[in-house]
Parts: sequence; structure tokens; C-alpha cells
Amino acid sequence: MPIESLFARLEPVLPQVSKPIQYVGGELNAVLKEWDDVDVRWALMYPDAYEVGLPNQGVQILYEVLNERDWILAERTYAVFPDMERVMRDNGIPQFTVDGHRPVKAFDILGVSFSTELGYTNLLTALDLAGIPLQAVDRTDDDPIVLAGGHSAFNPEPIADFIDAAVLGDGEEIALAISEVIREHKAEGAPGGRDELLRRLAVSGGVYVPKFYDVTYLPDGRIQRVVPNRPGIPWRITKHTVMDLDAWPYPKNPLVPLAETVHERYSVEIFRGCTRGCRFCQAGMITRPVRERSLQTVGAMVDRGLQKTGLDEVGLLSLSSADHTEIGEMSKQLADRYEGTNISLSLPSTRVDAFNIDLANEFSRNGRRSGLTFAPEGGSERLRKVINKMVSEDDLIRTVSAAYSHGWRQVKLYFMCGLPTETDEDVLQIGELAKRVIEVGREVSGRRDIRCTVSIGGFVPKPHTPFQWASQLDAETTDARLRKLRESVQSDKRFGRAIGFRYHEGEPGIVEGLLSRGDRRVGRIIEAVWRDGGRFDGWSEHFSYERWTTKATEALASEPVDLDWFTLREREYAEVLPWDHLDAGLDRDWLWEDWQDAIDPDGAREVDDCRWTPCFDCGVCPQMGTDIQIGPTGTTLLPLSVV
Repeated sequence: MPIESLFARLEPVLPQVSKPIQYVGGELNAVLKEWDDVDVRWALMYPDAYEVGLPNQGVQILYEVLNERDWILAERTYAVFPDMERVMRDNGIPQFTVDGHRPVKAFDILGVSFSTELGYTNLLTALDLAGIPLQAVDRTDDDPIVLAGGHSAFNPEPIADFIDAAVLGDGEEIALAISEVIREHKAEGAPGGRDELLRRLAVSGGVYVPKFYDVTYLPDGRIQRVVPNRPGIPWRITKHTVMDLDAWPYPKNPLVPLAETVHERYSVEIFRGCTRGCRFCQAGMITRPVRERSLQTVGAMVDRGLQKTGLDEVGLLSLSSADHTEIGEMSKQLADRYEGTNISLSLPSTRVDAFNIDLANEFSRNGRRSGLTFAPEGGSERLRKVINKMVSEDDLIRTVSAAYSHGWRQVKLYFMCGLPTETDEDVLQIGELAKRVIEVGREVSGRRDIRCTVSIGGFVPKPHTPFQWASQLDAETTDARLRKLRESVQSDKRFGRAIGFRYHEGEPGIVEGLLSRGDRRVGRIIEAVWRDGGRFDGWSEHFSYERWTTKATEALASEPVDLDWFTLREREYAEVLPWDHLDAGLDRDWLWEDWQDAIDPDGAREVDDCRWTPCFDCGVCPQMGTDIQIGPTGTTLLPLSVV
């Protein structure tokens, strides 16, 4: 039976809410299919506001991949702001998709992509508005399968009570495989109902179904073991890796937003994965190995994307875009192609040791010269060795000197506070480094209007990294160190006004740490926070640290663990971690050895990038049956003619 659109009920109430355009849909390149013409129906959710969620690459890619199949329908839904939530509850309007304004509960599967753990309360809002029971155990055959993906899904245990399943890694192929299982199950008349469908997904070894695993705990609160509770369920679940990115040139038809969004550019992922080996970086660890797109594919994607969208900025994205083996040729040939047009090229933050002026000039050839962003991460050279960020102070000064001497006036430097073994002095070195940057900039440019913005984020230990065993710095010490740093810079009359500061206070990082490394007991905290009004915890205007600490104390009152136990405590090798049964391909012993190398009392030992050195046995390639895929290919963009 066709599912009716809710828009007739929705439209009259839109004038009552802020930014109503975000709930309207109908964007350029959006897809709307007839409900009864397909076999499998997906609702794809990014659990944040439209303005944040629409540009998300993962959701856009899956939206296209699924809708290209004539037997699959995919629509999108986003978190609604609190004012819209109130209006929807008052008027009995359930969570809806923005494409067909269909109720989310009517779909076969609700796929939620988590880039950050701070979106968990928004998931509960969406489930409740949709009329889907919060607890997976309470759902019936009439409810969609709730599936988690994205980087946070590499430890889905804190939300295990609320999801039916999770997938690890790249989504392009597994989304289609899941769709096939659902279609086959429905074609057979859905034997065994929801439970049998989940069993079929789980036995593949590529979909994690939390209800099929029992977790037991030791008297001191640590996990004793995680074991399958029925026959045929694998002991470990493996991540998915797409090996030929040229065969998946998505998004081909990017969505053009109706409302202002956080990024308004056409983004092309030029490679996936990173083996630089930064010990804090979950994204780099879980996306190994490196797989590059060829110049021809990148060129074709840029050409098609611009034609399909009318956008005038192209972002060449990856975890470290300047590391692409042919980034020089790519930037030059793209700049040649679009010279004289209004098309500009951009790179995300660039590694100091991968930057060069020729590259920067290509990206500013059309006259748009924005500031340059570099990420030293640690203030002192000692600390950069601890995190395996092999960038010396001289490297940084040499790079910014070249930039300032070639006309740049502003540089942004990104650091972290709270890293393992960090001292007050390490943090104060951030200020000394920024002062030296300004001093060199003034010297080489002969100008006084040189600026340096220092942006500082709090370190949060993440699963599947060498720092997964590390203790997290408490919020009070984090804030105290940042105050000392700010005062030391602002009190310097020579440089204080030339250096800007942006930093995150320590409290949100503690909550993120709880959700990042928590186990299933954290789920009761999430639900309690949500019931107390917790929404949009990634937004400073909505976040309440007091709410989280109060509910954590209440929810864990009967347990031998507390908030500090989950966050401030260093783990030992023998401890079973909540995500040990989820396989990112990384050898656990290798991660531990790298952690020990980081905190070696005689000084941290550095690890090179395996793209250009012998293998360091992290385990990913043999474990996953994958391999590094890099150039140079010796090819050129086709066509090469100037637009």
C-alpha cells in the first residue's frame, strides 16, 4: 500500500519554527520514487540538523548508491530542532523524511550515520518521534531495523540497547548486500520475522547485532567476556573496505541545499585511509589501507559535479590530501582547466611536511587566497614524538615563512590539549610557537598585519587507536592549562593582538570520552539524559555538563564504576575492552606496542608511514585481504582543455 506524504499536515505548522526551509526538501538532485515500485526502503539519517547533515559525504554517497537500484528506495531524515520537536508532538506529526515526507516508521530500515558520539541523544528523539520503541528488545515486525554506521559505530556498545545492528567501515557494498538480504527475506514471506532477518544479517560476519552477544562483568566492573548467545553467530565482526574507489565515483549528483549549510562546495574524496600513524587519530587507524583515486576519476568527478550543481568551489578531501602521490599534477591540471572561471579549489588542513608553495599557488590561482591551516597537534617537539606527529618546529617555521613571503597574511594552527604525558610546559609551548610564527611572518613579509589563529581541541582517547588505553585529562586541568596559555600570549604586547585563540573547554570532551569508550551500561545514562531534555549535545548552546554528570551518577549508582572510571582511568593490556570483538583489522598487540613506544620513559619512538617504508605489521592488509593502492599512475586529466 502506498504511504501518504505528511506534508499536508506539516506545511501549516512550519511558520511556527525557526529555519522552516530545512524541513521542506525538494533539493536539486534529490530523488523521489513511488513507494510501491520498489522492494526495499531505506530512511537514511544524519543525527544532526539539516545544515550540518546535508553536506555529509557518507549519507550523500549511500543515498545515490541505493537509489541507483530500481528496486531500492532511499530517503533522508535529519534531527529536528527543539522548537520543531515541540510542534510535531503537539500536532501528532511523526519523524519524517525530507524527500517524500513519509513517516520513518514505515521504512524497512533506518540507517544512522554517526560521525560523532554526541549525536546519540538525537537518535533517541528521532526514534521516539517516529513511534519506534527506544529499546530494540521492544520492537516488533512493524518497526524498521535500526542500523548504525559511521566512525562511532566502531564502538556501538553505548547505544547497543537502542540499535538493532551496526556495520563497520565503508558502506557502499555492505548497504547493497543488506538490501539483498532484506529483499530475499520479504520475498519468502518474512519467515521468523524480525529475529530471523537479524540472524541472517549477523551470520555473514559483516553486520553486528548486539542482541546476539552476551556481556558479563567482573566484580570490579571490568568486562569479563563478550560471547555469542546462539549458534552460527561469529565471535568477531569485521569491517568493510572498498578496494577500487575508481569503481565508486560518488557522489555523481550531489545534493544542492535549499538552506545555508556548514559546507557549500562540491567535495571529492581523492583518497581514503591514512597510514601516517598519528597515535590519537581514530579516522586514520580505522580507514586503513590508503586507496587513491586516479587523476582521471577525480577530473571526471569534478567536471560532472560542477555541471550538476552550479557550485563554484571544489574541495579535494581526504585525511591528508597533500599526501596523494599525484597531488601536484592534480592541482596544476585542475587549475589549468578552470583558470579564468569563478571555480576555486581548496584543500582541508595540510600537513606541514607535505605543503609547498607551488601547491598553494595552484589552489589560489583564481584569486581566492584564504588562510592556510596546519595541524602540528602538539605544542612541543617532545609531545609531537609521543603522538607520532613527525613535524619539527623548524619544519613549521620554514613552511609558514614561505607562505608569508609569498603573500599569505593569515595562518591557522590546530593543536590538542590533554595528550598523554602532557605537562603545563608542553601547552605553554603552543604560545611560544605562535609568537615565533608571527615574528618570522613579519620579518619575511615586511608587514605588521600578519595573523595567526591558534585553535585547540581537547584530546579524547578513541577505540582502535594506540591511545585507546590512555587516561583522559580531567576538565578542570584542561581548562586551567588553556587559561595559562591564553594569559601568557595576551600579556605579550609584541604578539598578543596578532594571535587569536579558539578552544574547546574540557567538559564536553569528558562526555565524548564517556560515549567513545563506554560499554553497554552507558546506554542507561544516554536515555536518562535524553529524558531530562538532552538534545544536540554537540552544540554548545544545548550542551549541559551538569545534566550528564548528574544522570551518570544516578544511572551508575548500583555499579562499581562511575564517570571517572570510564574517562580518567588508564587501561591495562589484559583488560577486555568493549570493542575487542569488533575487528578494524588492526592487530591488538601492535596497537599495544605502539602505545608503549609512545610512553617510553627514555623518549617516544616514532613510526614511519608504510606507504614509503617497509610494512610495520599493523595487521590490516593481511587481516582484511587488502593492500595499499597508490600511484603515481603517469596519467593526465582527460580532457585537458581549458573550460
